Amino acid sequence: MRFASSVIARSLSNRTRAVLNTCARLVQAALPQHCILCSAGTAGRAVCDACYTKLPWLPALHCPQCALPTQSESLCGACLSDPPRFDAVRAAFIYEWPLAPLIHHYKYAGNLALARFFAHAFTASIKAPVDAIIPMPLSPQRLRERGFNQAVEIAREVSSVTGIALLSGACRRVRDSTPQAGLPWSARAKNIRGAFVCDIDLSGKRVAVLDDVLTTGSTLSEIARNLRKAGAMEVHGWMMARTLPR
Repeated sequence: MRFASSVIARSLSNRTRAVLNTCARLVQAALPQHCILCSAGTAGRAVCDACYTKLPWLPALHCPQCALPTQSESLCGACLSDPPRFDAVRAAFIYEWPLAPLIHHYKYAGNLALARFFAHAFTASIKAPVDAIIPMPLSPQRLRERGFNQAVEIAREVSSVTGIALLSGACRRVRDSTPQAGLPWSARAKNIRGAFVCDIDLSGKRVAVLDDVLTTGSTLSEIARNLRKAGAMEVHGWMMARTLPR
């Protein structure tokens, strides 16, 4: 009986998120559109052309493994001395103003219409082909609090644009740890250890873990460890933004 109730609850939760997402898109299409940054009129986009070009795009010269800006396209010293568990990171932006408030508004104010904006901005930077996209999972508690998984909504749009398979249930967050954003960088790896479980066979697959922001890479490394245990041949990080070292 408890299992059946859990299944029904998850089904209702998924339907609620789908309805909210559809409503957001309908409202976006029906109402006059204004840039969320400067309020200028736009052609059905969240950000006008002028603001779009001024966003903090990730420089072309960056480390191919962790995406930190460098003087060349070769591996940075940190990745050479202490290689992460993931193979490569692709990001669209640097996490700074005015991109940071957009991501914050999307995650914490529930502006689901921004999922399409982030997805389309990101797909222009995709180069390495993968077999599947896996959104970074949220813990059940965090999902109840927020009402949606920000990575899943963007991943749906990226999957729709690229045709790459979306495996939204491939991994689960089984431990609700302290939010990474509130911790010192040095404490993040320990905080996220043992937080994920992968439920499917990924033997020989190249997978991309999609999330909104990459800071230290601790969360991506931990989920990559589980994906490799499940047989993944390559693990890429697809991030909307990359935080620079302080």
